[in-house]
Amino acid sequence: MRHFLNLFDVASADIEQIFAFTKTLKTELAAGIRRPLLAGRMLAMVFEKPSLRTRVSFTTGMTHLGGASEYLGQEAGWGKRESVADFSGVLSEMVDVIVCRAKDHRRVEELAANASCPVINGLTDLYHPCQALADLYTLQEHVANLNQASMAYIGDANNVAGSLAVACAKMGVRLSIASPEGYTFSDEFREKLRQASPDFQLLETADPQEAVQNADAVYTDVWASMGQEAEQAERAQAFANYQLNAELMRHAPDNAIVLHCLPARRGEEISDEVIDGPQSAVIQQAGNRLHAQKGLLVWLLNAMPA
Repeated sequence: MRHFLNLFDVASADIEQIFAFTKTLKTELAAGIRRPLLAGRMLAMVFEKPSLRTRVSFTTGMTHLGGASEYLGQEAGWGKRESVADFSGVLSEMVDVIVCRAKDHRRVEELAANASCPVINGLTDLYHPCQALADLYTLQEHVANLNQASMAYIGDANNVAGSLAVACAKMGVRLSIASPEGYTFSDEFREKLRQASPDFQLLETADPQEAVQNADAVYTDVWASMGQEAEQAERAQAFANYQLNAELMRHAPDNAIVLHCLPARRGEEISDEVIDGPQSAVIQQAGNRLHAQKGLLVWLLNAMPA
């Protein structure tokens, strides 16, 4: 049995296989084909935080694949009415796979440790691996070879940036990340990344213009993520020179695509003219959440015919 809690635990070959399934399923869907590969299978979604893309993409994905899903919010009493161990044990007796969105990554790990079915991390404070799959799949659709591609990330080295870094390391994508002092990767994360992928080409800089040079994709995220609303004013000041706008894009290649995991705070981390401009692949990227997660589900449940 496999879990999908963070990309450190997933081999490069596994990501390649997930992407191969993703491409097949996306192509079939465009042709009107929806094979019931997960007929009779049930997905439970246990969420402590709000969601649009993660919740809808998994719900829709299970429907496309012939299965069903059930959303469990705070009313399910996870860790309140009963222990996480009891909750996880009982739930995994009734469903085939669990997606969990939690405030604390340890909650997802505890859920998986007590589950008898695969558990997927739908976002925690440390990682957002499902987003990273969609990010790199979107890049793959725009370049000849991922292992010759370059990504630039502008902004906070948060859970999205961390998962993106691991995904890039696994797939041989060069990554440049521009962040102000105090908002960079932790030494612990850098060391874990170095040990996992010693040949990974990572550039950390305070200069956004340096980061976007030669980038095939330029990516940003909100300056204050969920749970950091009290820091909004402080972060807005720290990131004032890190907006992804037309001026910054002039320092990137003309064919570079623009990415954002959404939701966006337009006029803050990204300007309207960029997110709505001709280089934007933001909506395609969001749509690929559906396709990549369908590939992930089929991979986790070994449901793709040979």
